[in-house]
Amino acid sequence: MEEMSQNTEDDEISLIDLFAVILHYKWMIIILSLIAMVGAVVFSIISLKLPPEKSPLPNTYTPKAHMLIKESSSGGGGLSSMLSSSGLGGLASLAGVSMSGGSTNSSLALYLASSNPLLDAVTDKFGIIEKYKIEKAVRASSRKALQKVLKAEMDDESSVFTVSFTDIDPAFAREVVNFVVDWLSQRFEELGLDNNKIQKENLEKNIQSSYNEILRLEREARNLGSRVSGGAAAWDIPTVTTGTTKLQMEVEAQKQVYTQLKTQYELLKVQMQSEQPVFQILERPEIPDLKSGPSRGKLCIIVTFAVFFLSVFLAFALNAFKNIRNDPEAWGKLTQKKTE
Repeated sequence: MEEMSQNTEDDEISLIDLFAVILHYKWMIIILSLIAMVGAVVFSIISLKLPPEKSPLPNTYTPKAHMLIKESSSGGGGLSSMLSSSGLGGLASLAGVSMSGGSTNSSLALYLASSNPLLDAVTDKFGIIEKYKIEKAVRASSRKALQKVLKAEMDDESSVFTVSFTDIDPAFAREVVNFVVDWLSQRFEELGLDNNKIQKENLEKNIQSSYNEILRLEREARNLGSRVSGGAAAWDIPTVTTGTTKLQMEVEAQKQVYTQLKTQYELLKVQMQSEQPVFQILERPEIPDLKSGPSRGKLCIIVTFAVFFLSVFLAFALNAFKNIRNDPEAWGKLTQKKTE
């Protein structure tokens, strides 16, 4: 019991000693904290009043664009069922139509948004090397600089893909985001991730090719007919008649192909209206009228508290040095070590 009471008394004495040190150096702690607070406030005001190009802490703006990334494309399966129900299943592979699909695209969008081709395209388009005054390892340095201000993130729940760019010029930042959105949209098209769009383009090409073939065959049939009406030789008439009949049959067959292609094309258009594309722009960036940073109020609070705790630590350090200086034995050991 005596030991427990002694320990409790020692703890109380230690806490009292700590508070005594703080009270002894209270004016130093208060003055240093006030100086830090005033200095942080003055620094914030100066950084706010100076032009953004010269300010040590300028306002930054972050416009954002939102896209909807379809995780999987199942256009082929839907079109296949529609063709089967319409009796045109035999044309499933015509015009390069693919009936199977299914691919995730979120990770691809995130990769493309930070890929070197995109970063280099932004650098060349907007003169990032000159704007950021990059002199050494210009290509690598410009990529690192852009990676700090060009951000992309994916919301897994809604599949909404967001691209943002931070700069002191809000109009410039919006232009960069618009460029990135257009670049990503074009890249998705080049990669052929939207099966419906590919099928539509292939069908359009084949429909036009079939239509041109019909016109060619009809023109050739008219030429043969004009030979007969123009007085062809008697021995040529059977050959011309046979050729004309053959051309008419080819024209009819080609018209059937054309009709089937048009039917398939219309079915695909109906399906595309009911399905969303792989890469869909939901919201273009706007010029922000509110800054995204920095938080000068938070900066003042952080600096004030940091200096406060440093001043408390300095108070304990000064008190410890004072105690050592007043203790001849401890001071003797310290000076002896220095002498040695």
